[in-house]
Amino acid sequence: MALTSLLIFAASALGSYFFARSFVQRRLRFVDAMRSPFAPLIAGFAPFLIAWPVSALPLVSLGTALVFGVGTGMGTAAGVRALGRADSARGRLYP
Repeated sequence: MALTSLLIFAASALGSYFFARSFVQRRLRFVDAMRSPFAPLIAGFAPFLIAWPVSALPLVSLGTALVFGVGTGMGTAAGVRALGRADSARGRLYP
């Protein structure tokens, strides 16, 4: 039981981070709102609110929902940073 909960916890953390990072890099690279400093906060809070009712299940805790939101926010921030590095590597000039 504890090992299963730990695996769900780790999968939610890693899965949300890598999914959010790749989603930002692939799909949201042309969205200017993603470059806002509030974008990772909003992107992390929304999945937490969605996953919060799931914490009523026996194997999922409130910590798992929290880690899901934090992982999504951190993945979003990492994706935005990667986009910034890619833009500067291409030598684009901004007005």
